[in-house]
Amino acid sequence: MAGVASGLALATTLMAMQVADSMSVRNCPYRVVQDTQPIDVRADHGFLGVHYKFHDNGADIIGVLPGTPAQSVDFHAGDRVLSIDGAAIHGPDDFQAHIFGSRPGYSPTIVFERHGVQATVRPTLVAWPVAQY
Repeated sequence: MAGVASGLALATTLMAMQVADSMSVRNCPYRVVQDTQPIDVRADHGFLGVHYKFHDNGADIIGVLPGTPAQSVDFHAGDRVLSIDGAAIHGPDDFQAHIFGSRPGYSPTIVFERHGVQATVRPTLVAWPVAQY
């Protein structure tokens, strides 16, 4: 009986080693990408406080961070940003270029749509938050 138990223990250990080896960084399809480009996060860039995705010539807001300019002008998930300072949102980089490229204290004119109704807001951008460790 002891031989069977030690044989099972050895088989289990070998199977665990095989699974671990198949999930190594070399072979695992869920590995961490190493060649990302860092974003230049400095205090002189504007920050609105939204998560968004580009879709059909607009930036769809999918989340609003609490305590940010976006929350202060009452943006909600589902709102669709159509233009910033009169410039239409034509591509995924347009929204970021207008907000990130602005300075803290600037108040861009943002036209957005909520439930088919257009509205205009002028949030005052703040500096990008800095993580404190």
